[in-house]
Amino acid sequence: MLKGLIFDLDGVLADTARLHLAAWGSVAQDLGITLPAAAGDALRGRSREESLTIVLSYGPPQDYAPAERAAFAATKNDRYRQAIAHLTPKDLLPGIPRLLAQAKASGLTMAIASASKNAPAILERLSIAADFTGVVDPATLHRGKPDPEIFVKAQALLGLAAREVVSFEDASAGVAAIKAAGQFAVGIGDAAVLHQADLVVPSTAALDLAAIRTAFGKSVS
Repeated sequence: MLKGLIFDLDGVLADTARLHLAAWGSVAQDLGITLPAAAGDALRGRSREESLTIVLSYGPPQDYAPAERAAFAATKNDRYRQAIAHLTPKDLLPGIPRLLAQAKASGLTMAIASASKNAPAILERLSIAADFTGVVDPATLHRGKPDPEIFVKAQALLGLAAREVVSFEDASAGVAAIKAAGQFAVGIGDAAVLHQADLVVPSTAALDLAAIRTAFGKSVS
């Protein structure tokens, strides 16, 4: 029986993935690095340290000291926080307000499984913080996606079993993490990229709780 929903944040609830990419792009530019188009998917769902490693991999090999890497990551975060300061409920992606309303009306509990340390601030800006029972603290994680740890922790925050939740992701690494956690995965985006998901929709506008329940019911029957 479906009892809870777990959401990634960037690119699932709001289009903050573009803000992450822009902030990393500006740091890369400072270092003389041009990020390719493929960087967007590579960075999606990754921790700050993992993202920095990916960004630096697009430049010439260079052995940066830990203090230098920390400074690059801090600069990125400062620029990202400046960008999210302007978020409002209007920045929720299409279909998300309806889905959250449907979930609340159905008595489903919800949690956030995001690698972003800024998730609580973003939820407040979007005026949806009260909709969620819990938010996984990235500082408690030992491994990033595609490891299932973050989704297992989100499930624990809800006090539910894997067979009782549906999780939402827009990145291939995130979908892999959901499946490794034994949960039902809804992928948002390109079906070819998110082929591991149990259900794929082209955009958040296509999300509908009744359709998700039907697909979920078939998977656990």
